[in-house]
Amino acid sequence: MSKIIGIDLGTTNSAVAVVDSGIPYVIADDEGQRLTPSVVHYPDDSDPVVGRAARNAAVVSPRTTVASVKRKMGQPGEVILGRSPEDVSADILKRLRAIAAADLGAEPVEAVITVPAYFNDSQRTATKRAGELAGLKVERIVNEPTAAALAYGLDKLKEKSKIAVYDLGGGTFDLSILELNAGVFQVLSTSGNTQLGGDDIDTAIASHIESLILNVAAGIALDDSARARIREAAETAKIQLSEELSAPVALPFLSGQFSFEHELTREELERLAQPIVAKTRENCVRSLADAKLEAKDLDQVILVGGQTRMPLVRRSVAEWFQCSEFDEERGGLRIGEDFHQSDGPKLNTSQNPDEAVALGAAIQGEILAGGFQDMLLLDVTPLSLGIETFGGLMNVIIPRNSTIPIKAGEVFTTAVDNQREMLIHVLQGEREKSKDNWSLGRFTIEFEKAPRAVPRVGVQYEIDANGILHVLARDIKTGKEKIVDLKSAVDVEDADVQQMVEESVEHAFDDLRARQWVEAKLKAQATIEAAEKGVSECADELPAELLDPVREAMKALNEVLALEENESGPVEQLKEAHAKLDEVSQPLAEALMDRAMEKMLRRRGLA
Repeated sequence: MSKIIGIDLGTTNSAVAVVDSGIPYVIADDEGQRLTPSVVHYPDDSDPVVGRAARNAAVVSPRTTVASVKRKMGQPGEVILGRSPEDVSADILKRLRAIAAADLGAEPVEAVITVPAYFNDSQRTATKRAGELAGLKVERIVNEPTAAALAYGLDKLKEKSKIAVYDLGGGTFDLSILELNAGVFQVLSTSGNTQLGGDDIDTAIASHIESLILNVAAGIALDDSARARIREAAETAKIQLSEELSAPVALPFLSGQFSFEHELTREELERLAQPIVAKTRENCVRSLADAKLEAKDLDQVILVGGQTRMPLVRRSVAEWFQCSEFDEERGGLRIGEDFHQSDGPKLNTSQNPDEAVALGAAIQGEILAGGFQDMLLLDVTPLSLGIETFGGLMNVIIPRNSTIPIKAGEVFTTAVDNQREMLIHVLQGEREKSKDNWSLGRFTIEFEKAPRAVPRVGVQYEIDANGILHVLARDIKTGKEKIVDLKSAVDVEDADVQQMVEESVEHAFDDLRARQWVEAKLKAQATIEAAEKGVSECADELPAELLDPVREAMKALNEVLALEENESGPVEQLKEAHAKLDEVSQPLAEALMDRAMEKMLRRRGLA
């Protein structure tokens, strides 16, 4: 049986790992390097070049080199050098597969691939597709923070231990909170930003260096190659400044005879990086709130992703989570102290932050292959999934932070007489109104026409172990059904993912009022329709003193409905007017009931 390899498909660097004789390890390439830059160079007359050679080519041929493609995954219609993001990612995965084959002595067939916890359905599907294009059977898509928890060996902690995983990589950020229950890692909450990472710090440094260059050489022309060299120098200095207090930036012959030198200090770097690092704090706060925990309730905070080597990041995380036993100089746990003493969580930096995710993916692969049978990993869905219902509301079917894999469903009916089909509009988000959430897809299911509220359509959502959504709709009467695998989402800026939960909190009161208004309006309109029908049918049989109050109450209720403004009207006033119509309609309802009973008795010859 072939090994199931674990792959960390990163924004900046990628890695492949495997478990051999119970020991997980990251596989080195033929140069002895365990990290492969996630860069692909496309020469005009030869095969793609992946890794360090491609990163070097970016300096001289930036227009034919692709980096940070992970940030483009799952975006409909995205094309890079005539290729989809999945195609570019597949080239990276082919390189990783070849590295694994050289080590294992055979081409690996199966793989576990990791993604940021906040990747949506479209991005997860695109990642799986990239693996398939690379010739791999993707056995599981796993969230990066939960994979890292496996690598840190946190399954050996005491029962009910709670861990925060702070994962700041090259292009993405996640904060997940996990709890250990009987050897099972369960994600209590997750929050993140798929457009935030070390790349942004590199950009800030490069912009700073460029401004320094322009200050000393006003009017100098910097072409794409020069800017690529500046960015490479920025990243190199950033890495050095995690260990040193200053780092040289040397750019000889940057433009013609112009050369540039500058000594970049850690203080200078931290001033540039601080606003970017600070953006991760809100995700930390939100994830704790979603898990209904405080920082002191955590046992450990583990750091994942190469960017967490930066002293500024370690100091910030230690402060935000009130970590105990933090040695500012070392940026981690103090040596020689009792690990289990003190109140605050421990900042755990014991693993290589660049390799932890790949190791965790390999461990998950071993679990799937039948090894490590005492361990299990459960993930959650980061946003609620629902369906649009009559009145433009979202009805939640799978709530946010539900453990996956999961199935859930409800039965729906029609709101209009003689409908022949029902639109299934799949939504993702936290807002009450459909229009404020993301549309993941639409399809229709047909059925026999019937009076409203008679047809029954069962809708089931299933999120598989890879976090991909499958939707089933079935006409309960005939058994006719449709199953749709949703493989694309709307083209929404990834920053909006982060904002979704914030907006749901910010607009919670207004959203609730809007839902109350719509639901009350629909009930009122149904009552008005029934009352109008009753008045019409009984106009010649019932006295005016019985019908006139109904007509007046209908008029008053319609006037309240006309007050609707910005889709949220005076709810209490509407409920009062509706209750009044209900009250004065009772004699009419009784008369209609008597009339119906009389007709039935006549048909039976009893009257």
